[in-house]
Amino acid sequence: MAWVIALYLGTIFRYELRLNEVGFVQILVVGLCAAALHLILAWMLALYSGKFTYGTFDEIRVLVYAVLLGGSIVTLLMFAFGNYWDVPRSIGLIGTPIALLFMCGIRYVQRIASERHMRPDETALPTIIYGAGYLGETLVRRMLTDSNTAYRPVALIDDDPAKSNLQIRGVPVRGGLDSLAEVAGKTGAVELIIAINYANAALVRLISDTATEAGLNVMVMPPLIDVLAGKTKLSDLRDLSIEDLIGRHPVDTEVESIAGYLAGKRVLVTGAGGSIGSELCLQISKFAPSELIMLDRDETGLQGAQLRTAGHGLLHTRDVVLADIRDTEALQKIFEERRPDVVFHAAALKHLPMLEQYPDEAWKTNVLGTLNVLRAAQAADVETFVNISTDKAANPTSVLGHSKRVAEKLTAWMAEETGKPYLSVRFGNVIGSRGSMLPTFRSLIEAGGPLTVTHPDITRYFMTIPEACQLVVQAGGIGRAGEVLILDMGEPVKILDVAQRMIEMSGKDIEIVFTGMREGEKLHEELIGYGESDSRPFHPQISHADVSSIPPELVTKSSWGLRLHTDYSTGREPNADVGRSTLSGVDAGE
Repeated sequence: MAWVIALYLGTIFRYELRLNEVGFVQILVVGLCAAALHLILAWMLALYSGKFTYGTFDEIRVLVYAVLLGGSIVTLLMFAFGNYWDVPRSIGLIGTPIALLFMCGIRYVQRIASERHMRPDETALPTIIYGAGYLGETLVRRMLTDSNTAYRPVALIDDDPAKSNLQIRGVPVRGGLDSLAEVAGKTGAVELIIAINYANAALVRLISDTATEAGLNVMVMPPLIDVLAGKTKLSDLRDLSIEDLIGRHPVDTEVESIAGYLAGKRVLVTGAGGSIGSELCLQISKFAPSELIMLDRDETGLQGAQLRTAGHGLLHTRDVVLADIRDTEALQKIFEERRPDVVFHAAALKHLPMLEQYPDEAWKTNVLGTLNVLRAAQAADVETFVNISTDKAANPTSVLGHSKRVAEKLTAWMAEETGKPYLSVRFGNVIGSRGSMLPTFRSLIEAGGPLTVTHPDITRYFMTIPEACQLVVQAGGIGRAGEVLILDMGEPVKILDVAQRMIEMSGKDIEIVFTGMREGEKLHEELIGYGESDSRPFHPQISHADVSSIPPELVTKSSWGLRLHTDYSTGREPNADVGRSTLSGVDAGE
């Protein structure tokens, strides 16, 4: 029908309303032939088979192909036989765009009518969306096509001046963050959704504080990667969490530099059952290693890691290995049999107060355990070795810090021995890891308090587990032999502020009690030690520093004890030779 009307109108335009010069019957025949030709072409292009959503750009694109192809054929036929049929030869050139306009118009009207019924009703909560980019546009579209949603978009907020006059499906951008209170008052909004991919913690805190002053509840969207993969829905929107306020750090991963050393390789992760180790395994599995070997002494932790990476926790496959890094013979046998190409060493004891009480355990696991893994890796000719360290190893004052500092030095020594990229990666507190601050605070709040904080001015660096592990994997691709790579974690966060925010978010009246600094604890952690550089030659969020090496024969119980009482405020480390002549060779291997 569209073709008949289009060709008839084309004839009118061509002959300036002198209809008596061309017969209507001829136009009707040509129009029906063009319509039949269009149906054949559309069937060949699957236009009417339900393959394309009605009124979408995908359908319009195929429609344009069909109409232009059909119009071209009609035009060629008219130029060839138009004089014999008493039909103007230019009718195809004029009618084709008119037919396309009709077909697109019909679809547009139908789409508007159908989407009108899908819009949320007035009972949905009026919502402001912060961010008018891809995430914001996606969110508006989903809200306006879901009649069951609890949210109704009434305005967008974006600090980009270029978007000041933008409208997304009729929802306007009404200014930047400084206009939030005014926009909320005019629109009656009660919710604010942050639709910015990888908004950092500082920005999230600023948005949260501004929204709270405007009387808005703040919610966040899932990551962009999940949106692009179609894994999300509107119900995945969630309230702002304390992790968002202190731990969001944008991570720009260069996949090419990772895939080269992981793809097709045998990768072994020690401490794979821990919170950091299991996330490492999950991220490594995305880069198609030929084999992923998860090693831990905790069978329950291994089951959790296997569930995340393999989708089952049967514990009967070769990807899980039950072993203790303190067991030299067991490690040597595993490495000899499995021959890993890349090793991530995440196994460690990490609780500072506990290790202050039991320093020998730090010695056995963090020092000798690391040495065992390094020697096994050397014997198996491992290509890349990444030792997971901590910011407490920079100018250490605790047993934990000293043990991890020695582990860094042993790793640097092995790099000299092998000439291969054996390196350490250092970062601060990992949000959500087992026994870390946030889970402890939540438990205390649920129990009714009080919430214990060691000192009102104490600060710490924070990073979420996925963010930390993503940069650890990245570091393995750019690190050089013997280096310590330090992850940029933004500005340190005041623990008292975190405690107060968590209490405020809980809605409870919880008392905060200051318990005093613990043995070996710093008021402010450092990421880079005395004499270490802050060079960033490859990645803007990763600093490269050289660390002095120490051979295993100098790592003795006596020198270890000396290190525990060393004052690093002078910027000097203890003499590694101290205690060498007074100790037997057995001491170094205990």
